[in-house]
This record gives sequence, structure tokens and C-alpha cells, in this order.
Amino acid sequence: MIWLTWRQFRTQAITAVAALAAFAILLVTTESHMSGLYDTSGLTTCHGVTCAELANTFLQTLSSGQSFPLLPDGSNTYVILYFLSVVVILVAPAITGVFWGAPLIARELETGTCRLTWNQSITRTRWLTVKLTLTGVAAMAVAEAFSLLQAWWAAPIGKAVGLGGSASIFTEGRFGPFVFPTHGITPLGYAAFGFALGVTVGLLIRRPIPAMAVTLAIFAAVQFITPLWVRPNLLPVTQTTATIKAAQANVSVFRPPTMAVTVGAVPGQPGAWIISSGFVTAAGQPAGTVPAACESAIPTAIPAAHSRRTGGSVVLEKCLASHGIRVTESYQPVSNYWSLQWAETGMFLALALALAWYCMWRLNRRRS
Repeated sequence: MIWLTWRQFRTQAITAVAALAAFAILLVTTESHMSGLYDTSGLTTCHGVTCAELANTFLQTLSSGQSFPLLPDGSNTYVILYFLSVVVILVAPAITGVFWGAPLIARELETGTCRLTWNQSITRTRWLTVKLTLTGVAAMAVAEAFSLLQAWWAAPIGKAVGLGGSASIFTEGRFGPFVFPTHGITPLGYAAFGFALGVTVGLLIRRPIPAMAVTLAIFAAVQFITPLWVRPNLLPVTQTTATIKAAQANVSVFRPPTMAVTVGAVPGQPGAWIISSGFVTAAGQPAGTVPAACESAIPTAIPAAHSRRTGGSVVLEKCLASHGIRVTESYQPVSNYWSLQWAETGMFLALALALAWYCMWRLNRRRS
């Protein structure tokens, strides 16, 4: 059964190895120059606030160059490689789910070739177990290999961002919606889920092409929903209250003079993932409107309903602070990074196992 699985899967395996080799060669040929720039940037010996300035300079050096369509201004080789490497890791689980998982059972059912195997000494459970295990582990290994290669190559970029640097697309921290699912162990969970999803959809639809399309649509929806509504609720959040200045907050004013806030940092928690923020009064109650005494400090008139004037007014911020208005933040500290990684990976592995169990149960109930 293992030999048969290899014979059926060898084309996909060779294609994956070739893609992985090309990816590795591309990154290896550019890594030494980027590491050299990092070593000579002064970041290895910096202290205090100078690190952020040096990190910005380093990232700006990497992102300086000729612009390319659909990419930020100054896009050059490193920007393109960083962008493409992240995209590759994001879509790798979808590709294995679409091209490896969806046809696994659907093609056998469509052509009827499964009947020959099932009429031998191989049971349906054993047949599916071997196929799911070998191909699923291969899908997970490929996704994680891409992730490890990219993490090794982009290590200088990650260090610079962690020190406060920001330039071009090099702005996301470890909790970013594109960085988090492409680093650590989460690619393992996404790959397992994507593959199991494809197998399940193929079993239900029984035709490879429609199953591939449905798998892609569902997986894309999951990748969109997870960072918005699932990941923020995987672990309990930590809450804190800070001044407008300490939170690096940007105040936005709407008509009637209601206000919203966008915060840039959690005091004492560099690199924290800020999930939500808002204003509170000195008594700890939510504050959504500009105090009457501060309306004169709004920089410009608001011309129409639902329109906005973004803050940045020192006078307005001081007035709000003098009336006890502070910023409340819900966040995940950096120390919870690996806990979130394990939680999200475990969730998708559990879903993959549940889908695999369903496939075995469903397949054993079928008579043909």
C-alpha cells in the first residue's frame, strides 16, 4: 500500500521538492548580502533609542531601489523576495489541499479504480489511513520547510522590526496577519487542515475539479476569518489603561463630536499585539464623545455627518487628558506568542483529525 501511494503521489512529491529547491536557492543567493548589511548597520551593538533609528535606516536601505507595479514605492529585490516568500507560505497549504487533497478520493471514485483495491485484501480504512498519513505528513513537511527557509532568510528583517524599524512592507511584528501564520509552527496546522479539507470535499463531491474549486474557496475564507475573529479569542487578553501620549494614540473626531482612537503602542510592552482600544473617563467608564469644554480644540470643523477629522492636535490631546480621558487597550503580550502559536496550530490539527475521522466513517458507509 505504501508503494502504491508513492507511485500515485510521486509526481506531486517531485514537483514539491523542485519548488522547495528553487525557493532555497533564491533565498540563499541573497541572504549573505542582507546579513552583511545588518552586521555593518550597527544594530548588533546598539543601545536604547538609537536602535530604532538604526533599524529604520537598515530597512530603508533594503527597500531602496526601483519601484515595481503592485508593490510599495522603492520596491527592490529584497522587498519582492519578502513579499513573494510570505505569499508562497500562505498559499502552500491551499495548493496541497487543492491539488493533493481534493483529488485523493474524488478521482478514485470518479474513475472507479478504488473498487479494484477494495476488493483485494486492503480494507477501506487501511487504504485511506495510509494515503492520509503519507500525503498529509508530506504536505505538512513542505509547508514547514518553506516557513523555516523564509524565517532563516528574513531573520535580520525580523530583528530590525522588533527594534522599532519600519519601512516599505517591513512593518509587521510577530503578531501581524501575514507574519504570524507563516512563521513558527502554524504552517503545520494550516497544511494539515488544508489537506484534510480537500480530501473531505473530494469525498463529498466525488468529482476532482469541482472539489478543487470548493476547497480553495473554503480555505481562503478560513484564512480571512481566522486573524479577524478567531485568533483574537484563542487566549484571554490583557487590559491596561494609559495616557494618550504614552499609548502613541491618534484621535479621530466624527460628527457629532464623537471620537475614536488608534493606538500605536502599549506602554512597557514593546511588540505587543494590540487587539482593541478605546477611551475611558477618570471613573473608568467608556468615553465616546468629546467633552464640551474640548470642542473648541478640534483642529477643523467637521463638514458633514459621518465625516472625520483625524487628530494629531496637541491642544485637543491635552484638553482630553486634563478632563481625565485616557486610553484603554486590550492586548496580547509578546510572551504569549508561542502560546498563541500552539493554540492556533492545535485548533487546525484537531480540525484536520476530525475531518480525517469523518472521511473514514463516510467511506466505510459507502457501498460503492
